[in-house]
Amino acid sequence: MKAVRVLNNNVVLACDEKDRPVILTGRGIGFSSRQGKPVDPSLVERVFVPADGRDPSAGSGPDGDPARLAEAMALISEEVLQAVVTALEDVGIEGRESTRPTLAIAVADHVAGALDRAARGIVIEYPLRAEVQTLYATEYAQAQLLLQAINEYVTPRLEASEATPLALHLVNAGFVSGDLSFTYTMTGVIQQMLAVIKERYGLDVSHESMNVARFITHVRYLFVRIQQRRQLKGHESTIGKGIRQYYPEATHTAQQLATIVELRLGKQLSEDEVSYLALHVARMTMGGDDPAV
Repeated sequence: MKAVRVLNNNVVLACDEKDRPVILTGRGIGFSSRQGKPVDPSLVERVFVPADGRDPSAGSGPDGDPARLAEAMALISEEVLQAVVTALEDVGIEGRESTRPTLAIAVADHVAGALDRAARGIVIEYPLRAEVQTLYATEYAQAQLLLQAINEYVTPRLEASEATPLALHLVNAGFVSGDLSFTYTMTGVIQQMLAVIKERYGLDVSHESMNVARFITHVRYLFVRIQQRRQLKGHESTIGKGIRQYYPEATHTAQQLATIVELRLGKQLSEDEVSYLALHVARMTMGGDDPAV
């Protein structure tokens, strides 16, 4: 790999053997690197390879530019950046080579702020803790492990409550937009949807139910499709119409849920998306957790 630009002693923008832009991190890697010259591989601790030359979780704006990402990474202190990227690898969230530099940047930036608050004795209570634990159980469990790993490398140790924002950053990494506010909005919309279903049918919408878990997963992927402008459509003559005819009551509820999405995001759902929402609503209202329902 050849150095393109040395950002600081620990971050280098380079090109790999396929001429792809990559971001390299490692203690002292920038000190011995020179523009246009090969980078000493023994100094490379982490390689970030944005897909197609861009970070897929950073969208199409300037934040997806590898040079901008490298600059942002260079602004984070060496100790915090190393703690985060090592912890991400320790718990199996990211490997030595990663296609998501914005995840490392976002987590490291949050950890830097959290360490500053901890040093000053400032404690923050995160209001979305219950929602995050319920809606994003997998990411919350990962975040708890990540927090434990980070605490092995930093001083002072971070409070257990920091697992909530870390989980949100892990959820956010799955979207085209790198804007965490979208994840906050999605969280609120899912809660609204579940509240409508609970009120309309008198159902227990706790996440322990398999059908509720399926619904939450479906809605999360729906949000991904909305962000990527890839809503389901084109199957109206068969599947979509069949679902709406077979589950008219669930379809009416799904149309209400679609209205919530449109009001909160300004995006109208396709007929197919409404149909598949109806299918998941029907599963919840029919009782039981039979996978064949």
